[in-house]
Amino acid sequence: MYLFALVFGFSAFVLSCTRLPNVQGKGELLLQGVWNQDSIANNNKLLNYTKHHFKISCDSFYVDLTTYSKANYYEDSCFNKGVWKEYAKGTYLVKGDTLLLNGTFTKANYKQKVSGCYRNGRYLANFKIKSSSANNLVLESLNDQRECILVLKEKITCEQKEL
Repeated sequence: MYLFALVFGFSAFVLSCTRLPNVQGKGELLLQGVWNQDSIANNNKLLNYTKHHFKISCDSFYVDLTTYSKANYYEDSCFNKGVWKEYAKGTYLVKGDTLLLNGTFTKANYKQKVSGCYRNGRYLANFKIKSSSANNLVLESLNDQRECILVLKEKITCEQKEL
């Protein structure tokens, strides 16, 4: 009896496994495109804020982050008079009303960044999707509850690539 259960269990396991295709996922149709955060409400009253520029294609994202700061959190050589750019890329997932971004910080050419000014390593960001339409997307950062109002600049059609 034990041997039968073992053979049956192993057979069911093997038959239930399916090889995933070796191509990137399709992602969310609504998000496909180049999105820009043109302005930030009350930015003159904030100590610091970051503008986002996203390119979302299939299940991948690229983000340019431009930070404006009145306070110096970095070495003087990195502070750049209170304006600096960071870059990240990775994959995203939408679960319910939440956009989950999982990637790494990169150089401006989106190649791996291992040292230098600002942040290195993992880029993890989560946003609540507050509203969406064909040309507008309103996100709320789950980290600091700041709104990120994005405007569609260019629509992209997902062309899945091999991994």
